[in-house]
Amino acid sequence: MADPSRETVSDPNEEIMRATYRALREHGYADLTIKRIAAEYGKSTAAIHYHYDTKDDLLAAFLDYLLDQFKDAVHDVETTDPEQRLDLLLDKLLVDPKDHRDLLVAMLEMRSQAPYEDRFSDRFQQNDEYIRYMLRTVVDHGIQEGVFNDIDAEHAARALMTIVDGARTRAVVLDDGNALTTARRTADEYVTHVLLSEL
Repeated sequence: MADPSRETVSDPNEEIMRATYRALREHGYADLTIKRIAAEYGKSTAAIHYHYDTKDDLLAAFLDYLLDQFKDAVHDVETTDPEQRLDLLLDKLLVDPKDHRDLLVAMLEMRSQAPYEDRFSDRFQQNDEYIRYMLRTVVDHGIQEGVFNDIDAEHAARALMTIVDGARTRAVVLDDGNALTTARRTADEYVTHVLLSEL
């Protein structure tokens, strides 16, 4: 997702989401507090609590916000060509995030809480299902158009998601600066050898 600017917007929830984004990048999940989010928001903690009872309520809403941002970015892709659309979608998943390493770290920290926090688990599950749906839909469209081989589109979507998830984890946990670049190349190789090879 694009880095939210500090430009003032009229919607308080939008402002709080942008403040949360900046605070997560600055402090990470473990050190995130309502006070730090309020400092980014430029208002008191009471102004945050007016909208959200707890930090976890706010972070659950923030995960919804991120998913909406991703959906908007995907829907902004204008091409209907399946190969180009898949290429751009993989860029969104593997190229764009490298500029947001701090947020990737915070998101991995939040993922680690998902087994204990149903609200987080539900949002990450929804996010995964949506991305797999997008990948599967693009592959299905490519098969129907004769652009891709007649393969199992669901399996292809899961394989590409495995590449994405593995790369993001390596980038954060191992501080592997090449993980996303390597994964992007691997995704291209998968597309070339599995989706396009027999055409």
